[in-house]
Amino acid sequence: MADGNNDKIQYPFAVYRFSVKVDNQDVVGGFSECSGLTMDNDVIEYRTGAEPTHMRKMPGLRKFTNIVLKRGFTSDNKLYEWRKKVIENGNGEYRSSGSISVLGEDGAEALRWSFTQAWPSKLEGPALNAKNNEVAIESMELVVETLTFEVPPK
Repeated sequence: MADGNNDKIQYPFAVYRFSVKVDNQDVVGGFSECSGLTMDNDVIEYRTGAEPTHMRKMPGLRKFTNIVLKRGFTSDNKLYEWRKKVIENGNGEYRSSGSISVLGEDGAEALRWSFTQAWPSKLEGPALNAKNNEVAIESMELVVETLTFEVPPK
C-alpha cells in the first residue's frame, strides 16, 4: 500500500552482495559469509519500595558480539599477518576500524555497519577432506568494541 509520500515499493536487500572494509580498504579476496552484526544491552532491574509489585527495567552495559567472516582460502596472507600482530604485540597497534556494507542491485552501498577497535581473536584454517570437492574456507573472528548501523546518504 502506498503511503502518499513514497509510491515506490522498497524491496528487501539480498544477503549475497556485501563488502568488508578495514581501515577504508576493501579486504582482498572477498568474504562469502558474515555473521555477528549484533548489538545488545544488559538489563538492569530496579525496584523501589514505593512500587512493591512493579520492577523497572533500564538499559545497562552495551555489548557487541564478535563478527565472524568466512572466505575462500588463498595464498594471500594479510589476515594471518593481522592475527600475527595480535599474537606478538600487546600494545594495541593491531586494532583497526572498518565497515560491512550491504550493496544494492546497482552495486552501490545501501546499508552499513561500522565497527571500531577491531582485532582478530581467532583465525581458523580450512577443514581439509580428500573426499570432498569444495572450496577451502578460512574463518576469522573479529572482536569489536563498538558497532553502529547507518543508511548512507544517497
